[in-house]
Amino acid sequence: MEEDLFQLKQLPVVKFRRTGESSRSEEDGISGEHEVQIEGVRTELEPVELEDGAAVPKEFANPTDDTFMVEDAVEAIGFGKFQWKLSVITGLAWANAMEMMILSILAPQLHCEWRLPSWQVALLTSVVFVGMMSSSTLWGNISDQYGRKTGLKISVLWTLYYGILSGFAPIYSWILVLRGLVGFGIGGVPQSVTLYAEFLPMKARAKCILLIEVFWALGTVFEVLLAVVVMPTLGWRWLLILSALPLLLFAGLCFWLPESARYDVLSGNQEKALATLKRIATENGAPMPLGKLVVSRQEDRGKMRDLFTPHFRWTTLLLWFIWFSNAFSYYGLVLLTTELFQAGDVCSISSRRQEVKAKCSLTCEYLTEEDYTDLLWTTLSEFPGVLVTLWIIDRIGRKKTMALSFLVFSFCSLLLFLCVGRNVLTVLLFIARAFISGGFQAAYVYTPEVYPTATRALGLGSCSGMARVGALITPFIAQVMLESSVYLTLLVYSGCCLLAALASCFLPIETKGRGLQESSHKEWGQEMVGRGSHSPG
Repeated sequence: MEEDLFQLKQLPVVKFRRTGESSRSEEDGISGEHEVQIEGVRTELEPVELEDGAAVPKEFANPTDDTFMVEDAVEAIGFGKFQWKLSVITGLAWANAMEMMILSILAPQLHCEWRLPSWQVALLTSVVFVGMMSSSTLWGNISDQYGRKTGLKISVLWTLYYGILSGFAPIYSWILVLRGLVGFGIGGVPQSVTLYAEFLPMKARAKCILLIEVFWALGTVFEVLLAVVVMPTLGWRWLLILSALPLLLFAGLCFWLPESARYDVLSGNQEKALATLKRIATENGAPMPLGKLVVSRQEDRGKMRDLFTPHFRWTTLLLWFIWFSNAFSYYGLVLLTTELFQAGDVCSISSRRQEVKAKCSLTCEYLTEEDYTDLLWTTLSEFPGVLVTLWIIDRIGRKKTMALSFLVFSFCSLLLFLCVGRNVLTVLLFIARAFISGGFQAAYVYTPEVYPTATRALGLGSCSGMARVGALITPFIAQVMLESSVYLTLLVYSGCCLLAALASCFLPIETKGRGLQESSHKEWGQEMVGRGSHSPG
């Protein structure tokens, strides 16, 4: 008997603590320690300390607490087969970049074919962004009120329908209206990031959101390659129809998508949230945490006023300007690339514009094979942009990553003042586009992380709406102002990005290493600390 007691005494008893609410008795809470008494032998529990942000070891799987939150479950289950499938399906929605890239190809084609003046060409691009601007907040509100999956599914089907229909437009006014409706649907596609982020564990979140941005880059590259094949033979109408293929594929697969467990918990649907978490655990081959899932129901979800509480007021205003600058500069560069390649360099574009004015205001030039080749090279810059952002975002943080991206873009814009040849021009445009796309991607990582679940979709939607304001204005800078002064045009883009770099530095919250906050009724930091932090009692 004494030998058995000696062996029991040598065995460590593991006590494992988690974040989250617990329904243990007050006596347990006051004592803070559990003790095991074996016939006079008093053995203290051995605490296990976790580093900040460390995942729950699967062998423990929440043995002591009788409650857990969605955040606990997502961290315990980890990244696996489910997230890989979700990445591909979400990426197909994100390949709507084809619908955006087509603007720089469609504009010069219709300018020549329908003899459109430059302001009508610019309006054709801007009307897409008008639709996106007017709908982004609406889709965010729908996603917060009725679910992420619902909002995303409706917006994708909307975009698919009007995208195909615009290929049959007989006259300018028809295509103007139909492309505006396409833009209205595209405004909801960023909600795929909200849904995706809410299924990702903390350590994988930044990398995974950046990696689905690869689908955006793939979409832009595929659009240019498609244009090279389709435009000379079938024409722009077939290009519009075929550009809807990724969304068609997504529409067929989106019924596999589950609703966000975080949203279900916040809307009081505990059973559905638990079923979703069990499904993920089964697919990943990981254990579920033991105990009862905590439900923190919140009825007033998706309210604009929550974006302007004292905790988020400055964050919201600064993010709106950052997103505005991102889209203003990114789409401006896309449109400017076509103009610069047709001219040869910055110095040639001014003399070329004067010659065109002297001849006829409706003089146009179709895109040549060389233009498509250079367009493809600058489009490929999206990939190194993803890699650079992926490498630095978890090292220097989200805020500094955005600031660095804006600074490099601004510097490259100023270098375009020099009368460089076509090769150097291509390199500068390549670097500028790589970094501005990287800044855009960093904003897509930061924004869902900084807002709580109750307003996450609305926060992302409102930021996306402000981005569309920038995209709405940029055609009149990159296409209309360019006719007056190419140097003033470049100065506008450079100055805007310098201000955006400052705005990134002044953001009050750095989300690197933070979890996702669930409720907007809780103080910042209550659910945002790593797994090693515990509140007293």
